[in-house]
Amino acid sequence: MGVVVSRRAAGLRAWLWQRLTAVYMAVYLCGLTWHFVVDPPVNYQVWHDWLAKSHVSVASALFFAAVLLHAWVGGRDVLIDYVSVASIRFALLGALAFALLAIGLWALRVLYTIH
Repeated sequence: MGVVVSRRAAGLRAWLWQRLTAVYMAVYLCGLTWHFVVDPPVNYQVWHDWLAKSHVSVASALFFAAVLLHAWVGGRDVLIDYVSVASIRFALLGALAFALLAIGLWALRVLYTIH
């Protein structure tokens, strides 16, 4: 019985992370769209200066973290549900983790070079 509760808790936790990251991504993208409608950047320097603001950099870093977490939870659930051979599933989960880590490091590098 304890294992069932644990699996349910893990499923609920994954569901909650998916919803929270989706909400943050939606809010961020709406805010970004609103900013571009109200005050579109006229050149690269204006775009760079806006992205260099600390609140925009933090929000952007959180956005990338949310995208990566959302992709991990979704990809992990798909692989667990549909890949029945454990060794293949493990290899695919490792490849997914490696790819998302590489993308995350690239995003951090991009955000870091703005400053």
